[in-house]
Amino acid sequence: MRVVERAVFERVRGRLARLYGEAELPRLLLRLELLVGRYGVGAHCLDPEAPRARCRGWDQRDAVLIAYGDMVRTNGEAPLRTLRGFLAEYVGDAVSALHLLPFLPYSSDDGFSVIDYRAVDDRLGDWGDIEALSGDYRLMVDLVINHVSSQSHWFRAYTNGMAPERHYFIEVEPGTDLSAVVRPRTAPLLRSVQTPYGEKMVWATFSHDQIDVDFSNSDVLFEYLDILLFYVHHGARIIRLDAIAYLWKRIGSACIHEPETHEVVKLLRDILDMLSPGVLLLTETNVPHAENVSYFGAGDEAHMVYQFSLPPLLVHALHAGDAHYLADWVAHLEPPPPGCTFFNFTASHDGIGVRPLEGLLPQAEFDALVSAMEQRGGLVSRRSNPDGTTTPYELNITYFDAVGVPGDPEASARRFLCAQTIAMSLQGIPGIYFNSLLGAGNDLAGVEASGRARSINRRKWTEEELDAMLATDGGHQAALVLPELLRRLRLRRTLDAFHPDSPQTVLDLPKGLFGIRRRGLESGDRLWMLANLTHRTLGCAMSRLDRRAQQHEWRELLSGAETIGGELDNRLTLAPYQVLWLLQPKDG
Repeated sequence: MRVVERAVFERVRGRLARLYGEAELPRLLLRLELLVGRYGVGAHCLDPEAPRARCRGWDQRDAVLIAYGDMVRTNGEAPLRTLRGFLAEYVGDAVSALHLLPFLPYSSDDGFSVIDYRAVDDRLGDWGDIEALSGDYRLMVDLVINHVSSQSHWFRAYTNGMAPERHYFIEVEPGTDLSAVVRPRTAPLLRSVQTPYGEKMVWATFSHDQIDVDFSNSDVLFEYLDILLFYVHHGARIIRLDAIAYLWKRIGSACIHEPETHEVVKLLRDILDMLSPGVLLLTETNVPHAENVSYFGAGDEAHMVYQFSLPPLLVHALHAGDAHYLADWVAHLEPPPPGCTFFNFTASHDGIGVRPLEGLLPQAEFDALVSAMEQRGGLVSRRSNPDGTTTPYELNITYFDAVGVPGDPEASARRFLCAQTIAMSLQGIPGIYFNSLLGAGNDLAGVEASGRARSINRRKWTEEELDAMLATDGGHQAALVLPELLRRLRLRRTLDAFHPDSPQTVLDLPKGLFGIRRRGLESGDRLWMLANLTHRTLGCAMSRLDRRAQQHEWRELLSGAETIGGELDNRLTLAPYQVLWLLQPKDG
């Protein structure tokens, strides 16, 4: 490798040495050199005259839609093509990026038990369809890096004693004390499997169909580096590192957030910076907040981390009609390091994680929240603790039903839009799950059919169903939610106060209200977001926002109202679940 950023290369060299030892470095660096240009990725490193790729950062135009490849289906067409058509017709430029959930052959967990990392599930389409979507949107792809399917070639080769795969998995001697291991599930950690060398117990963090790979073996690392560059070759511009927190195992430890895990994430970032600058890393770590943001490192690790505490705190705030705990959490957020940002979401293909509430809600409030979700038809998934007890791990419920008012679709839509607008107003990049666009309710039939709690929020649709739901006279809540949600996303795109790097300040407001202030990085415009979290009309003195409020021009952007100077009322009034975007132009 002749023409690279020398400092980046030296970081890569140091990370490989720390992970696998100095003696292994010559072999590993040779393997890394062989990766360069294999898929057309990193070829510029070999050409002194080649221009460096322009790094694509982020701005207020960025928002991510999260969807399965077969979210929309119609007879006689590959689902990926149907999805593309639906997005073109209904979504357009309201979002800039598409998180396409695993589209590979799989054996369970709706794609997260991967059989073949380099093939598109032929029930969905082909690589041409993936590349077409990457031409429309900035494509986010999952690198399911912690485990593989028990039906994968790798694991079948392991069970047959074939090299090199027979060294890809983690064997544990019977009777080994694993009580310190942090568990995200209640299923046994180890799975028994027959091999030519007798019965072996292999590590399976999430299910016995998802077998953890052994990253202490550098061959495993290089398998995933190759897969990573293969995805970039096919158009991936954001890489989501699934279940990354559990990557490295050390007997006697918690086997979560190990130093080597962080080293691997930093290594992946360095390699992307070197070979394909502008490709972003997002870590998926459904853990308490302080542990979650540790994946920023010192600005040298993930570019983005999920705000896992946000979804349950928002649900709690709307149910309690009190933003105290939400506001306190937002007020104490440390700004991300330069070159990093938050990924703000309310719902995804998974449930609403509640581990990220640890230390943020009193136990009584937490118990009341869990009970409220069960009363709304939600389910509760649990995890095992070292003392043998179990505790809630995630709430399985659609976000619309989680914040909704049973039996009142219009009030539910107002509350739901309130939650979504708060999330898209916070510092960072917003993410919206496909079924949230539709205001989808709990799919209990899906749970019954699959036997999995997460199916409650993984419903797939026919094109005909969606057309009927979105008809203006169809009477479905999707017709209430989708147009308004997209309108707010498009409006957000025009406001540089919502740039992910724009700072935020939490406002001191009366109980029941939540608000923040943002400032445009280029325009200098100031923008206030205020939300009424209650079913009552609430008021707020303008002096809480700006003591000289009547000396300025104001615009309420969601309604389009404008007020200048002395015409301004001294008191704002917010209807139940109303959200305001109040803009004060710098020169106004």
